[in-house]
Amino acid sequence: MQMPEKNPSAWADLLTLLIQFAPNLYAPALSVVIAGLRVLYGGGTWRQVWLEGALCGAATLAIKPLLIWLGMPADLAVFIGACFGFVGVEKLRERADQVLGRKAEGQ
Repeated sequence: MQMPEKNPSAWADLLTLLIQFAPNLYAPALSVVIAGLRVLYGGGTWRQVWLEGALCGAATLAIKPLLIWLGMPADLAVFIGACFGFVGVEKLRERADQVLGRKAEGQ
């Protein structure tokens, strides 16, 4: 196996791979950054920054297949991820509990 510096096409292959997966990476990354900045602005600890960022990023990553299934543009995940980061996972959980609670009561 050749080292990447010995094989120039390895860098091109890596760049192609990154470009191919970029849409799956930048929406969660934006969510993580916004959530982290929001927690820091609110005076949170670094532990809270990392946990909130990871949870918001995971929620954003999970929403993309739903958007595709609903026939919506997958790039909408960037906007939704930014909203997730701005609102935070605690508010998202509260809202999900409200919605799911109403649906469970209606059945």
